[in-house]
Amino acid sequence: MIVDVAAFQRTVRTYYQQYGRDLSWRNTDDEYRIFVSEIMLQQTGVPRVLEKYTPFISRIKSFGDLASATQDEILSLWQGLGYNRRCIYLKESAKKVCEEFSGRLPESERLLCSLPGVGTATARSLLAFCFNRPVVFMETNIRQVFIHHFFPSGETVHDRELYPLVERTLDHENPRKWYYALMDYGTMLKKSVGNITIRSSGYRRAGPFEGSIRQLRGAVLKLLLSHRKLTEEAFLELTGTARKRIRDVLLQLEREGFLQKRGPDYSLSE
Repeated sequence: MIVDVAAFQRTVRTYYQQYGRDLSWRNTDDEYRIFVSEIMLQQTGVPRVLEKYTPFISRIKSFGDLASATQDEILSLWQGLGYNRRCIYLKESAKKVCEEFSGRLPESERLLCSLPGVGTATARSLLAFCFNRPVVFMETNIRQVFIHHFFPSGETVHDRELYPLVERTLDHENPRKWYYALMDYGTMLKKSVGNITIRSSGYRRAGPFEGSIRQLRGAVLKLLLSHRKLTEEAFLELTGTARKRIRDVLLQLEREGFLQKRGPDYSLSE
């Protein structure tokens, strides 16, 4: 495949110069703020994160604050972002950063991957955005850009075909800004030509949220934020769901560390 790197970079940069988004977490080099944004942005779109990010970092200002924050404080700030398991990961990661890394994010992919909820892609994005390191990673909007430009026909595209192109076109001088440009360009493409990441071999369509276990888990946590303590019978009445479903969800959340049970009452873990 013949790749005109300079022309490709020029196309992406020109778009970003004219239409790049001014996002709060891009206007800082604070590792904590960038870390929070990256965890929030896992499986959640930018518009929703924008609503929650500033209140969160205004209330919980550092890794130390996050490590010592209560579960209900974190959850109350998180409400509306979904995938609440990330709250557990945030707190556990903050504790590990404070206890093992002197309150600073490690500048190592291996050590970043030791943080709960941080996989290879997130670790590399943290290296790029926190430390401006020229690492290779992909997320959905970056994938959109490379499939659109280099695989215009309808075949299924594997990430193993995309990674060499991401590496070859990477801006080693300022990878942080380059990745911001790629993601904004990919967002524009998704709106103008549609979501062509469905041609990625790794694409998985999300199941419906309405009536899902994920929705019920969120409802249970929201009820506990307002009621503090509830019995299984109270959950049955308030959610209108079947006993087995509510029992399964309560057991899941208890095992994951969200809930504690004392007698018949469930409450958020301390």
